[in-house]
Amino acid sequence: MIKAVLFDLDNTLIDFMRFKNKCCEAAIDEMISAGLRMDKEKAYALLFKIYDKYGIEHKTVFQKFLKKAIGKIDYKILAYGIMAYRKMKNSYLEPYPGVISTLIKLKKDYKLAIISDAPIQKARERLAIMRLDEFFDVIITAGDVKAQKPSSKIFKKALEKLNVKPEEAVMVGDRIARDVKGANSLGITSVFAKYGDPKIKQSGADFEIDDIRELLEILEKLKNKK
Repeated sequence: MIKAVLFDLDNTLIDFMRFKNKCCEAAIDEMISAGLRMDKEKAYALLFKIYDKYGIEHKTVFQKFLKKAIGKIDYKILAYGIMAYRKMKNSYLEPYPGVISTLIKLKKDYKLAIISDAPIQKARERLAIMRLDEFFDVIITAGDVKAQKPSSKIFKKALEKLNVKPEEAVMVGDRIARDVKGANSLGITSVFAKYGDPKIKQSGADFEIDDIRELLEILEKLKNKK
């Protein structure tokens, strides 16, 4: 019997890359208006090249960007970029369609948890901005267990706090290597969020969904399964 549903956060509950792209576009525009002499498309490509190297949540990405772009950190340009990024962050961070209505329904019958590789503060901020944190009984990040998915540590920590067994839980996520394989390795039912990464053709998950609302049907099937 399923008692708990575990969720990845970015690109599962929230359209993280849409949010990231909008924030970075705004930052580049403002840096150019503040004196950065660089083509917008080239600047955008360079910024994401740095993200690819250091991680999508890297704290000093704009500093590294400016060093690459103009050979030094121009603090006026830096300030404009950071200001624009932060301002846009609160405007474009929102859950996928159907997330809130689905969580409301799930909350009545299941324990809910977030399992995220995002930095603790970043994950908490995103949940708070969207007022999603109150839906979850447990929020576990890689920083809490000093290990990222698919490490069993982060899954086991959530199960322990929820007081459920692996076979009593479902994991929903958009990353095959981290979410699906991590859940499958422990006997947790895996649900691949195809909308988070539409390019994937075969996930190896127990179930796949194109819309978060389809999760309700899956849980109903599992409930009726003998």
